[in-house]
Order: sequence, then C-alpha cells, then structure tokens
Amino acid sequence: MTILRQAEIHRITSETNVLASLNIDGTGNCKVETGVAFLDHMLHQIASHGLFDLNIKAKGDTHIDDHHTNEDVGIAFGQSLSKAIGDRKGINRFGHFAAPLDEALVQVVLDCSGRPHLSYGLEIPNQKIGTYDTELVKEFFAAVVNNSGLTLHIRQLNGTNSHHIVEACFKAFARALRMATELDPRRANDIPSSKGILEQAGPKA
Repeated sequence: MTILRQAEIHRITSETNVLASLNIDGTGNCKVETGVAFLDHMLHQIASHGLFDLNIKAKGDTHIDDHHTNEDVGIAFGQSLSKAIGDRKGINRFGHFAAPLDEALVQVVLDCSGRPHLSYGLEIPNQKIGTYDTELVKEFFAAVVNNSGLTLHIRQLNGTNSHHIVEACFKAFARALRMATELDPRRANDIPSSKGILEQAGPKA
C-alpha cells in the first residue's frame, strides 16, 4: 500500500487567509498566489528544485506591508510539511546542498529532527529586492522551522547580488529538503533515530 505523503493547511487570522497544500512525492507542480511577487518566485524555486507539488493561495494585509503574509505563508508551509512527513518513518532525515547562482554560493544543511532551530547566515547587501524587504527572508525560514520541526543551517559562502544570494538560498533549501524527505530503501518503515522516535512538530503560531 502506497502512503500518500501530502497535507493541506488552512490558516485564517485577522491579518491573513492562507490555504496551502503540499505533496512531498510530487513532480514540481506549483501554483502560488500570495500577493507578494518575490515570495511567489521563491516558492516556485522550492517546488521546482525539491520536486514538491505546492499550492498556496494567500490573501493578507499587504496594503500595510508584506510581513504578515510572508510569515503566515511560512507557517502554513511548515505545518503542511510536518503533517505530510508524519512520524518520519523511512526518510533520510538529513539533507544538504550548496547552490551557486553566478557569483553567489549558499549552503543549506538540515535535519528533520522534530527540534526547531534556525542558524541563519545570509548577508544581503540591499534592504529590498523589488518591493520585498530582504529581512523577511529570515522571518520566512523562522516560521517554516518553528512549524515543521526542522533544524536548519543556512550559510552564505559567497555573493554580492541580493537577488542571487536569496535565490541560491531557496534553491539549496529545496534540494536539501528533497534529500532529507526522500525515502531510504534500507530503512523501510523504521524511524531514522537511535531513540526510535522523532517528535512531530505542532503549530507554533
């Protein structure tokens, strides 16, 4: 019997309305409409390079700024990821990738540990990419980590162009997450931990 590793999350607050669905074992299909154009572009990178099927539709108070929408999309993505991988049986658990984009080089290492932790090392020269505040990159990944139970380390090895740095980061994250969530045929139905259990993250916000 094939277990479908997919999930849907509907998050509604006084600031945003986010519907997110994720299929880990997808082909890279992506339909996203968050109202934040650069965030949409980065979500496409996650789907394409992670081979995840990702659908996100969000409406938020972007007339104020992009902060709430950016964070709540991260929360919904993180919760859908946690729900989709469930008890984490059979997965590789660890993933790593270094992605270049012209002069930029960003390394991402992660662990589907159930213990949320973000170590963030991007140094983005510009405060904005288009209309997107670059400080929101960290906020997005913090929301993902806290709601998925990932241990996530992001390291910038090189880069001077803000767009290149951020896009390389999302591409590296996608490939590392793909590696970590793919099934290890040698583990079959075993949980990849010497403790015999990995905590499943619950909603944090």
